[in-house]
Amino acid sequence: MAAAQALAKVSVGSPGGSRGAGSFGRRRGAVSVRLGGSWSWRKSPFLGGRMAVGPRRSRNLVASPVQMNLSFRKTMKWWEKGLQTNMRAIQTARDLVESLTNAGDRLIIVDFFSPGCAGCHALHPKVCQFAERNPDVQFLQVNFEEHKSMCHSLHVHVFPFFRFYRGAEGRLCSFSCTNATIKKFKDALAKHKPDRCSIGPTKGLEEPELFALAANKDLQFTYTMEPELAPSMEDAAEVITPERPTPTKPLVRQGSDDRTLVPTGR
Repeated sequence: MAAAQALAKVSVGSPGGSRGAGSFGRRRGAVSVRLGGSWSWRKSPFLGGRMAVGPRRSRNLVASPVQMNLSFRKTMKWWEKGLQTNMRAIQTARDLVESLTNAGDRLIIVDFFSPGCAGCHALHPKVCQFAERNPDVQFLQVNFEEHKSMCHSLHVHVFPFFRFYRGAEGRLCSFSCTNATIKKFKDALAKHKPDRCSIGPTKGLEEPELFALAANKDLQFTYTMEPELAPSMEDAAEVITPERPTPTKPLVRQGSDDRTLVPTGR
């Protein structure tokens, strides 16, 4: 009885079951099975037809976007590695001038380098070590690729190149050295590092260099020479002029044919 009822619900042909059981439709091998009161078609494994195995379930596959937070760490350049607190990069010509004039009696070392210079690259760790061992010395870095015009105005064309400055003395020395000639740097640091007291305002760059920077159209730098103050009348009155010696009157001695001139006092 159960087998007869199952056969009664199986139809071959159209999915609507308009043709009775046992009749063959135009589409052979298409078999539908009615389960749960609804018709659904599936590809059957036999006769190349389709077989319904139940209600078709709709699969709404929504691809969820994958959020990937990728953070790439900025690669440091070789001249940015190992920097100490007393090492600073120069930004403009004005920055260089003011850094030197505002340093007081502190020793300033200006390091001119080029990113493409192999000697600069090799010497940089040593310079960082010197800065670490001498925290009272200020190191200023000038990147040639960023400040070509300024370096040309300062007549710096060889790298690595160093200039030492201090107080009213201004520039103490300038030289180029590499790892092979690092003794130049050590000797200059030992010679000029002891504390000194300068009398007068801090000099910084020399006046021809300041005029060269101001004449460079690529640099937004202006320089006006301060006029020299003429001495006032009060200062001139305080100037003491040396006294002229009083001329002496000759004394003529009488009583002889030969007259002898004898100098007398006042």
